Amino acid sequence: MSIAPPPLSLDLLEWYDRHARTLPWRVSPQARAAGILPDPYRIWLSEIMLQQTTVATVKSYFARFVNRWPGVTDLAEAPKGEVLGAWAGLGYYARARNLHACARTVASEHGGAFPTTAATLRALPGIGEYTSAAIAAIAFDEPAAVVDGNVERVVSRLFAIETPLPAGKKEIRARTSELTPNLRPGDFAQAMMDLGATICTPTRPGCILCPIRPHCRAAAEGRPEMFPVKKPKAEVPSRRGAAFVAIRRSDGAVWLRKRATTGMLGGMSEPPSSNWNARSDGALGSAAAPFPADWQACGTVFHGFTHFKLALDVYRAAVETDPPGEGWWSAPQAWDSEALPTLMRKVLAAAVPDTL
Repeated sequence: MSIAPPPLSLDLLEWYDRHARTLPWRVSPQARAAGILPDPYRIWLSEIMLQQTTVATVKSYFARFVNRWPGVTDLAEAPKGEVLGAWAGLGYYARARNLHACARTVASEHGGAFPTTAATLRALPGIGEYTSAAIAAIAFDEPAAVVDGNVERVVSRLFAIETPLPAGKKEIRARTSELTPNLRPGDFAQAMMDLGATICTPTRPGCILCPIRPHCRAAAEGRPEMFPVKKPKAEVPSRRGAAFVAIRRSDGAVWLRKRATTGMLGGMSEPPSSNWNARSDGALGSAAAPFPADWQACGTVFHGFTHFKLALDVYRAAVETDPPGEGWWSAPQAWDSEALPTLMRKVLAAAVPDTL
């Protein structure tokens, strides 16, 4: 692996030594220089959580997980339902299922120790090219090219890469590999991330403060905001469906069921809803209810997924007995511990507005 040009790598690492963000999963450059090594478990957990999610949102979830499951073996031994419940609200729930599967694989097949190279990490559930490189570089000092959205933006500006994304990703990765030094590759990767998050921002980048501005072609040409070049976004389709909240008269508990383990919101809890997905609408109207009751319309909730927008018409009904089919009653005070995704919390809030 090539070593980055000394001026660029040294300038960036010197900046990082002074301005590194303080993050709960990160070992500071000063602590690392003193011999304190990053915990691969915390690096892995944070990287999985940070996929498609902001640092501000992840911090509280990360703290909740490491307090409850301090190590990978603890997480592996946890029931999957509890892991999904702790993840509820963070979105992209396949991550939580893969997180649990990965923890079990590390515990059962690797003695509770994470593999130390990007190539071997990629064999674990839920770990792809980016995540394997990030763990290998940050936790194990492998000079792997770490390319997240922030690094993508920094590198595309450094070299004024005109190829639109996603086709431009190949060149960005190759350039990042050229820049990644053998010395302190983990700190270099985190420095690139921090630079993109705090200075080389999508709009109005702070080029005057940038420690590697002398190396940046886009800045020299006065057009940093032109990069990375992206293709126009395709229109996001809209889907519809219906959700049905059965409320037990005696105590106000609602009837929940578990969604199929695969597909949208797999394995999460929900009040019954019609069979909507990214490609087609679900059935609409009270006639789509899973069992007969005096269903009353109580509004529509809206939710955005990555590839489509969803509108769910919400119905509620008071019932005396258990509905047919598998499920369970859940009182409002127990909802915080249920594996309810954000969409279904919106449904409950529409049906029982004084409880959430």
